Amino acid sequence: MKRWWLTFQKGEAAEPPPTPIAEGIILPRSAESLLAADHRRKLLERIWQYTALSEAQFDRLYLEPIRRYASFVQQLPASESHHHAYPGGMLDHGLELVACSLKLRQSYLLPSGAAPEDQAAQADAWSAAIAYGALLHDIGKIAVDLQVEYQNAERWHPWHGPLNQPYRFRYHPGRDYKLHGAAAGLLYTQILSPALLDWLSDYPELWSQLLFLLADHYEHAGTLGELVLQADRVSTAQNIGGNPAKALQAPKHSLQHHLLTGLRHLVKNEFKLNQPGAAGWLTEDHLWLVSKTTTDKLRAHLLAQAVDGIPSSNIALFDELQSHGLVEATPEGKAVWNAIVTDGDWQHRFTFLRLQPNLVWADELRPEYFSGTVEATMDPPLTGEAGESALGRPQIAAVEQQPTTVPLTQDIDYLDDLVDMLQGPAELEDGPVAESFQPTTSPDPNDAGLAFMKWLREGIHSHRLVVNDSKAKVHTVDGTFFLVTPGIFQRYAAEHPDLAEADRKSDAWRRIQRQFEKLDVHLKRPDGQNIWGCSVRGPRRASSLNGYILRDFNLLGMPPPSNNPFLSLRHPTP
Repeated sequence: MKRWWLTFQKGEAAEPPPTPIAEGIILPRSAESLLAADHRRKLLERIWQYTALSEAQFDRLYLEPIRRYASFVQQLPASESHHHAYPGGMLDHGLELVACSLKLRQSYLLPSGAAPEDQAAQADAWSAAIAYGALLHDIGKIAVDLQVEYQNAERWHPWHGPLNQPYRFRYHPGRDYKLHGAAAGLLYTQILSPALLDWLSDYPELWSQLLFLLADHYEHAGTLGELVLQADRVSTAQNIGGNPAKALQAPKHSLQHHLLTGLRHLVKNEFKLNQPGAAGWLTEDHLWLVSKTTTDKLRAHLLAQAVDGIPSSNIALFDELQSHGLVEATPEGKAVWNAIVTDGDWQHRFTFLRLQPNLVWADELRPEYFSGTVEATMDPPLTGEAGESALGRPQIAAVEQQPTTVPLTQDIDYLDDLVDMLQGPAELEDGPVAESFQPTTSPDPNDAGLAFMKWLREGIHSHRLVVNDSKAKVHTVDGTFFLVTPGIFQRYAAEHPDLAEADRKSDAWRRIQRQFEKLDVHLKRPDGQNIWGCSVRGPRRASSLNGYILRDFNLLGMPPPSNNPFLSLRHPTP
């Protein structure tokens, strides 16, 4: 592929990574130079592949906004001490979000529920809007989180235009961490041209979702906002050493999401910290939350929010928090810790849940650290009220948090892994998903069942097989995948004509179906039958579908989309 967008203008050459001309002073660089880094070239190539546009169209719709974005964010980081906290991190994060969101966009037919011809006519506009929302996701940070000055001490504000002189930056120590989401409105017209905004404004549903997203109202931003949030989780998890695949598997309305947001709400808004009678203690390395108080309050909070699936017992809720990786396990693998809290002459034992502070505060300013100690112990906790009274407890001294310095270089090898992940679905033979495809019987080495499951998984990941469309052979029902028969097996046989020759044409799909059943990965009906029925009720007519239900949706390596609202499973009477 010709890297035409990375060619430099006449007389311009690629610059080496910048070095400060004086302590803390950085030279501004051209957008072309910034985008010439190898890892950014790879991301641009991936973005171009996902758009499937001509060079001229890609330049106008994608590359020009990306160039303008690069000229504004320059070598600024995306955060002070969390993800992409290095010079150039803002640009890397923006490009990663564009690539991830466009990859995820391939699972969706937009606008949802529209006629196929309308979806086809609007496809390019929706893809561009998703990319713009992703690119501008954190743009407000350069306006309100960072203070940027030119070398002559003149303050730079991004609404005056891109950086064009040597500059330095620092983070505002008392910044409002929620403000940057609203500040994007100051800047997106600097990145998106009037012609692009005119084009997008012609599509009311798209325009509404994009404006809500740029105003930081994700609850009203629909599918567009959901895709950007998913892409943000992937990019952030990859950068800080997490698992981007698991980040994708925690959809907005998952139990894991509700547990985490509930904990954040309680710690930030309801719990007292670092004092007798408190619900927790924050040390530099850990957040210690009193186990019973935390689970009781968390359950009550989530039930008040009408969240389903919350365990009624604390032991089950401990297990749930641990299984989702929200609390740290003890050396014995348990969720609950015993620990002694000491502050001067006051001391008490508690049972705790132990969390990483980043789960609650991320890159936000944290409360003062506890001036005493919290020490884990193998001893059982004291019972009763002994030690609860601490009227004479000395005042907790403030612990000054040391400023975080931003390194001048950053290891970006992780981006290779991210690009590999964006390449497409992993081969079935690799990783834990393949292990879940172990049949309960011993199939022939040439068994078509495993080959069919591999084809099904790859087809859904690559969006060659559409889910929940009116003509689709795969739907989601009761939180898992429903495979329409015989259509899905006939589709596989049609794509593998060699099978038809071996089986004399019409028998091919039947053999594939039989081999699929031998894998025993489907859920059987209460009466022992394999095939379930679904009622289909559309705006104008009703019909029915027959098919198989996968016992575990994880077999396909991804969480299913929301249940198809037009399908309902028919439960046979025993």
